[in-house]
Amino acid sequence: MKKAAAAALLAGGALLPGLASQAQENAAAPCTTEKGWDGVCLRQAYAGPIASWPLPQVPTGITPAELAPVSAIAVPPVSPKIVALGQRLFADPRLSRSNAVACISCHHPAHSFADNKRNSIGHEGRPGQRNTPGLLGVGQLKSLFWDGRAASLEVQALGPLGHTDEMAMDVPALAAKLAALDDYNKQFDAAFGQAGGVTLARILNALAGYQRTLLPPATRFDAFMEGERTVLNDRELLGLHLFRTKARCMTCHSGALLTDQQFHNLGLSFYGRKKHEDLGRYLVTGEAQDVGKFRTPSLRGVARSGPWMHNGLFPQLAGVLNLYNAGMSRPLPRNAEQAADPKFPVTSPLLQRLQLTRDEITALKSFLEVL
Repeated sequence: MKKAAAAALLAGGALLPGLASQAQENAAAPCTTEKGWDGVCLRQAYAGPIASWPLPQVPTGITPAELAPVSAIAVPPVSPKIVALGQRLFADPRLSRSNAVACISCHHPAHSFADNKRNSIGHEGRPGQRNTPGLLGVGQLKSLFWDGRAASLEVQALGPLGHTDEMAMDVPALAAKLAALDDYNKQFDAAFGQAGGVTLARILNALAGYQRTLLPPATRFDAFMEGERTVLNDRELLGLHLFRTKARCMTCHSGALLTDQQFHNLGLSFYGRKKHEDLGRYLVTGEAQDVGKFRTPSLRGVARSGPWMHNGLFPQLAGVLNLYNAGMSRPLPRNAEQAADPKFPVTSPLLQRLQLTRDEITALKSFLEVL
């Protein structure tokens, strides 16, 4: 598929003229028999243009962007010298107070730029409250952190640099510290094209510039989206179909990055408990309806970014799918006081029991492992 066509899919997700009826017909034909799913039927349903595929099954009022390949994501115009400097800074533990914690300590390429720990581990081995989010495609996100408290990568970088449980750096002193190390002054001037040496603004700019280049790698899913309809095996293809239909995944996971970039309550805030309570988006907005809401993560590279959820609660991807299949957690008030509490979190009504079989959950997991 040419990049212009892929970009059109990412931007709109609308059905091509003349193909809406075909897509609706495919959606109405479930490709099931008494023995289960009909693989030949599914192959036929997904053989044509994307606009002819079975329509996504989502709640009324939700209009997801169509799925799209990585080639639909715009490549950011960042100077290669700034990217190289940012990559060096990203891996340098001397940006931390202890000279032991680098950005890459928690955002490792092998784990989709996340890590394999339930909660991030920072300064002096201190555990953070949340799981490390992956960074693939982070330059395309509208807000950063699980609660969306940063609107840009430059602002986001200040958080871990100065947080006492992360890098614990005295941020105002960071520029002078780096200026005294190695050839940093020279590299900063070369990267930014003028004298000025190491400054905090330049540090943040370089870190952000590098992260904007962290696009997801193209996978067999992308090849399938671009017309190579045989690269997914039968189980993975069934997983794709379930992702679009019965599992209702495209309610929140759509577009090239497989995220709606919105905030939702999955019932996992542990509200009112001394241990593990996390009020999520509420800590940013102060709005009662935002208690327990967290940003929808991208699913790019999801199989390598576990454990999963904002608190790293699930060590196995199958556990995440089982909970979604059950309709997620739905905490209820235990007494009159909680019932009257305007901040008592309400699990998103977008979630519902899915009634996926064990084989269907396995197929869905197989598809997620391709992303």
